[in-house]
Amino acid sequence: MDKRQVIHAYRSGIITIQECAQILGLDSRQLPNLMNQMATKAEREAGKRFVNN
Repeated sequence: MDKRQVIHAYRSGIITIQECAQILGLDSRQLPNLMNQMATKAEREAGKRFVNN
């Protein structure tokens, strides 16, 4: 399963943080860092698309 889908399910309240961590194979304390990294990456990619257009 795609990490983004798992995190979306967690943010939507479908699964708990513990379930999210278990699916991703992480400790629940690592999730905030992973989510921040993914958000930063998405922001950079969105900025690149904006600059290139």
